[in-house]
Amino acid sequence: MNFSTKVPVATYDHSIDYNSKLLSIGSCFADHMGDKFGYFKFQMTTNPFGIIFNPISIENLVDRIVNQRFFTESDIFFHNDLWHCYEVHSELSHGDKDVFLERLNLTIRQSNNLILQASHIIITYGTSWVYRLNSTDQIVANCHKVPQKEFTKEILSPQAIQRSIQNTIALIQKVNPDCKFIFTISPVRHIKDGFAENQRSKAHLITALHHLLNTEHCALNTNYFPSYEIMMDELRDYRFYADDMLHPSQVAIDYIWIRFFENYVETNCFAIMQEVCNIQKGLAHRPFNPKTENHQQFLDSLNQKIINLQARFPHFKF
Repeated sequence: MNFSTKVPVATYDHSIDYNSKLLSIGSCFADHMGDKFGYFKFQMTTNPFGIIFNPISIENLVDRIVNQRFFTESDIFFHNDLWHCYEVHSELSHGDKDVFLERLNLTIRQSNNLILQASHIIITYGTSWVYRLNSTDQIVANCHKVPQKEFTKEILSPQAIQRSIQNTIALIQKVNPDCKFIFTISPVRHIKDGFAENQRSKAHLITALHHLLNTEHCALNTNYFPSYEIMMDELRDYRFYADDMLHPSQVAIDYIWIRFFENYVETNCFAIMQEVCNIQKGLAHRPFNPKTENHQQFLDSLNQKIINLQARFPHFKF
């Protein structure tokens, strides 16, 4: 008996392996997938400018990175004892203006190098709703707890989202024409926007993405992974949500990750992934008595496994 409808996921033509250089950008679900890649020691960088939810803000950051448009004092502001930038997440905010600008611009340089070298870029869109700063008419990535009266909330049309995604692809392909793109929609529910409004938001993203992916120009280098659909249709139960009933639970994240790597990662990597997993479990083990001879032998064996793997894959860090 089947108790759920399984969302079909096609095998990816440009599979990921341990030589792939990956960049993941977007919502907090991008972080979850990035953590999984990191756990298995793939060459993955996730959200160098923090979590970004909407397509326009992702496009703006990619434009800065590709064209190396560095931040200046006019791009930052002081609020609640910290310096912030409307284009990046608040986790980057800092109490020292000069340090903040230096770190932002260092991240642009590092991210430019990441885009130049990336074999695959994974972009996760979270919402079509955006906040526009009234004083500049700028769409912001993060409001940084500035009073809501300073912003106007609006929803991006599917046409505006499609143009933004096309611009993002074109910017990256200008400097890295061989890069492959994997797009997905975050399964996180943005209920603060409203129940119907959240569904409308996701529908705009899905409409824009699928219309774009069906064009001949994008067919070769772009792909859609149905993380949102897996959550909505396969995992259609509140037991697959975290305590806030908005974010996927760890079980759901693990399940979606399995559906991803089974179809997107080269099968000859699976045995190596299992070796990495065994080492990670060994490193996480906490003995009752660490000074016993048995435990010392266990550590020696574990260390030898790490040395053997690092000889084959020098980028592995445990």
